[in-house]
Amino acid sequence: MLELSLNHPKKLRKVTHALSSQDRLKIIALLNKDNLNIHQLSEKLCLPVSTAASHVKVLEEANLIHTELRPASRGAMKVCTRNFDDIHIKLNEVIKIKHDKESYKIEMPIGQYTDFEVAPTCGMADQQQLIVPEDEPAHFYSPARSTAQLIWTRKGFLEYKFPIIIKNEAKISNIQFSLEICSEAPNHDHNWPSDITVWINGVDVGTWTSPGDFGDRPGKLNPKYWAETTSTQYGTLKTWKVTNEKTMIDEFYLSSVTIDDLNLLEKEYVSFRIGIKDDANHKGGMNILGKHFGDYSQDIKLELEFY
Repeated sequence: MLELSLNHPKKLRKVTHALSSQDRLKIIALLNKDNLNIHQLSEKLCLPVSTAASHVKVLEEANLIHTELRPASRGAMKVCTRNFDDIHIKLNEVIKIKHDKESYKIEMPIGQYTDFEVAPTCGMADQQQLIVPEDEPAHFYSPARSTAQLIWTRKGFLEYKFPIIIKNEAKISNIQFSLEICSEAPNHDHNWPSDITVWINGVDVGTWTSPGDFGDRPGKLNPKYWAETTSTQYGTLKTWKVTNEKTMIDEFYLSSVTIDDLNLLEKEYVSFRIGIKDDANHKGGMNILGKHFGDYSQDIKLELEFY
């Protein structure tokens, strides 16, 4: 769901402008059924290709659709995908009592997992080399995992425990985890969807569908030996955030799970599990990238606010 309000008028204007055209509404309707490229949209709407491309640009700038270039028989084609099922516009301003908030932050190296379940294709690498034999899950117990900067698996999960060091009487208003991640395909494949789920303290807070496994260029931080391979090179930075009202991914609604559902202060740590459900629609695996691989200089980051 796309959340809009009067507190962000620029974003609201972009979306409402994008939806003010009959042709753009027809494009959204067509993308409800299938992903289409600009030439296909042009044919279905009986519009010049240039006009269809102009409408697609407006929808993309409003974040209503996502486009990516895919190889075609001649060059590349821009394929369009719808981003949201619903749009919620809040026209009233809710007055909230303000508290003096404090924050707590900690980063966890990706190799410091406390539990795991993996299956081929799986493995891990650091800045110098592959650090366990590829496709041999037993080696995920190896202490060498502590230096990992890239971990991949086609199935299963990785779980981490983060200490929570805040005052005993604190009330937590929100908690979020962010990391760089993508799907896991043979070598790489930008059209390789994977349903990646996050659990916090054992509670399923929501699933994000990664569109693919990215390897068309070297990651900005990758060491030379890895940048020269045809394997995964970078991911997308994603943030799962739980508040008193809901769970969001990158500030967009994801689920109805709230802070109260997580029982965060029952223990001195919080568990963070990320993985692929056995009954996922898209079982495309996952790659997790550390602070010295990919495009983002961070490990798995926990941030919470309390008062």
